[in-house]
Amino acid sequence: MVGVPLVRRTKKRSRPTRIATVLEYAALGWPVVPGASPLRHGPRACSCDRVGCPDPGAHPLSPAWSMQATTDAAQLTRWWQAEPEANVILPTGRVFDVFDVPLSTGLSALTRIDEAGAHPGPVATHGDRVLFYVATRGNPEDEDEWWTCHLDTGPATIDDTPGLRWHCRDSYVLAPPSTLVGGQSVSWLREPDGRPLPDPVRILEWLAD
Repeated sequence: MVGVPLVRRTKKRSRPTRIATVLEYAALGWPVVPGASPLRHGPRACSCDRVGCPDPGAHPLSPAWSMQATTDAAQLTRWWQAEPEANVILPTGRVFDVFDVPLSTGLSALTRIDEAGAHPGPVATHGDRVLFYVATRGNPEDEDEWWTCHLDTGPATIDDTPGLRWHCRDSYVLAPPSTLVGGQSVSWLREPDGRPLPDPVRILEWLAD
């Protein structure tokens, strides 16, 4: 009888649950708040109650998101136990700001940063956009040095770099592993590693180069 070779079954690595990822962000000191989720079936595209939502699955569940965002593990656990499919919203202008650029620009800049041996900080993909997480300027004494993002008109845009959005105070970003309309996920190109976030002016130089 010919022996049949044994096939070793390798155990697939399970993806971290959404709530586990949320708690990892909280452990970094990043406030989090639940977001709406896209709907794949039915007449509506978003889990929110707004008819004809203009940004399905890419906004906070509550209009009071700015006050509710927290790093409290118990509160975050309660939220995601109640809404396990809720997307993950990270407010900006507190621990970090985010440069939001077109995909081709972001990938090109990231390649040059890597080739130079520089630290790009956390970098994520969001559909056809790339998000660079940088150190925040917070609330400078001279208000002329900084500005707030007006969510009604979209985040502020840098005139010298077309297509670049700067998420700072009063704004937010959709974070991994949130789901986009169509089933694509927000994902990390460079995961947070606990190192200090890069200087925004330095990263802006790479993006504007």
